[in-house]
Parts: sequence; structure tokens; C-alpha cells
Amino acid sequence: MKQIAITRYGSPDVLAAREAPTPAPADGEVRIAVRAAGVNFADVLARVGLYPDAPKPPVVVGYEVAGTIDAVGKGVTRLHVGDRVIALTKFGGYSTEVVVAEAFAFPLPHDLSDAEGAALPVNYLTALLALYKMSNIAPGETVLIHGAGGGVGIAAIQLARLRRAIIIATASAPKHAALVAYGVDHVIDYRTTDVTREVRRLTSGRGVDVVLDPIGGRSFETSYRLLAPLGRLVVFGVSAISRGERRNWWHAARTMLQMPTFKPLSLINHNRGVFGLNMAHLWSERSQLASAMQLLLQEVNAGRLLPIIAKTFPLERAADAHRFMQARQNVGKIVLTV
Repeated sequence: MKQIAITRYGSPDVLAAREAPTPAPADGEVRIAVRAAGVNFADVLARVGLYPDAPKPPVVVGYEVAGTIDAVGKGVTRLHVGDRVIALTKFGGYSTEVVVAEAFAFPLPHDLSDAEGAALPVNYLTALLALYKMSNIAPGETVLIHGAGGGVGIAAIQLARLRRAIIIATASAPKHAALVAYGVDHVIDYRTTDVTREVRRLTSGRGVDVVLDPIGGRSFETSYRLLAPLGRLVVFGVSAISRGERRNWWHAARTMLQMPTFKPLSLINHNRGVFGLNMAHLWSERSQLASAMQLLLQEVNAGRLLPIIAKTFPLERAADAHRFMQARQNVGKIVLTV
């Protein structure tokens, strides 16, 4: 089989094709002939050497795929050879074949393409856990979504709309028209506008009920201060830690030092909550992930959710996909296709 591996830390050019033995599924596992694989910012952080959960190079990254089952191990009962599926993969997704536990593979809705299927698992599970499980957003509440043009941002917009929330989003100006079309009520250009002042104006000084923040650094402190009484902040990434195509230790260290320490008395006195979310650390929670995925698939099958694809790249052009992501040009998901 073919894989795209990170051969060493560095620019997108360190991504290179390699051949590897086709894996055989063990008991309780299925093998998937991959047709599409999602690209996530964690992949970029792994490539530059700023993702502590990733094995050291050479390593094949990728957390989600869509394709067709071509082999099953003993004890597999729910899925069969020939089934179209989507799956969560703990690394290894940039491959033409992957093996996963049956519990992490799910039927691909008939109306979705392979690329749309690959856009579902990581981004939509992250958004659903943040909005429905952790912050339990309610109708009429206001949510502030940072980085709203990305894969998680678009998923969060769709899920917040289903809960009839008021949506404020931050994004660069070229993305505003698309975000409004997807249902955002107010869009703020973080490059030219004082986000804090504008959010205060939009909420008549009260603040927002929920903030989703994947940025990190000083942004976490700003997001916390924008919470209304009983507000909830969900932090699920530190995209600000990476600048440029290579690792910059000075910038990474400065970003980490700018992160706030949330003090219990401040949380109590301001009636606020802070949640941390890392999908990579939820692999042991199979039942909770399966339940969340079933809810997502119900909404997709009912026509209430549709993954938005920003751009697809052939698997062998994974380097170009990383460049596109780091340029922050995407509105929606970036997907590799086989």
C-alpha cells in the first residue's frame, strides 16, 4: 500500500510517499480501502514538531478516513466486506489502506461522497462534544466561534443553528460572505476589528454564553473575559503555537507563556466554566464517541447536517494540502483523495 509520511520535522516538503505492507485486520478489526482522508491542524503541528502526542518521524498522520471495507477480522459482526464506512484512526490516515477497531468505523450515509464522509469524524465530533456535551448550548443563547472558517468552525455553525443559538464568528474578511450564508448572525474581522469591543457591543455589554476557542495563547484569556454569567469556554486547540512552515521555538514558547491560569475563585465569583477538549485523548471512551457519532449520522441522514469541503487534494499532494491549510484560505474541510 501507499502512504504519505512525515520523514522529518520541517516544511510541507518533508511529506513523502512510501510503500508499506498492506495490514491484515486482527480480531475485532476491519480493513478499509481508503478513498478519502481528512486533514487536520494537528497534522501540521505533528509535521513541524509541535504536537507532543505524535510519534517521532518517520510517521504517518491522519485521524479520519472514508472508504470501503475489504477485509474483516474474527469477531466482527456489525460491518461487512463491501460496506462504505467512515472511521476514526489514531494516526495512519494518510494511507491507501488502514486497519481500525470495528467500534471506530461507522456506515457512510448513502448521500455523502467519500470526501464529505472523511470531513465528518474529527471536526463534527469535536464541535458536537463542545456544544452539546460540554457547554450544553440552549436555544437563544449566544455562541462565539473563533476560527469559524475552518473545519471545526463550520461544523460548530451548523450544530449551533440546530440548537437555534445566536452565532457570532471571527474570521478574515474574505470568508465573511460564506459564513453569513451558512447561518452566522454576526461576523467579526479579527484582523481589523477589536473583537472584545465588538462582542460587547453586539451583546449590549453582557458577553456571550459559550465560546469555542482553538487559538490559544492570549486568546484564551480574552475569550474567558467575554463570558456572560453562567458562560462556558471550551478550548480545543492551540493553533497560534505554529507560525510559518517550520518550527519556531521562540514563538511557540511565547504562545505557551501567554496562556492564562484559570483560578477556582475567579470561576466561582464570575459564575463561569472552562472546558478542555482533545479528541486524541478520548480513544478509550468508545461508547461516548460511538453515541456522539450516531447522533451526527442521524442529523446527516435527516438532511440537517452536510459537511462543507473547502478543497480536495490527491493523496500524493498532501504537501500542497498542508500549505493551503497554513495559508488559512479554507472555508470548510480540506480532504485528501485516493
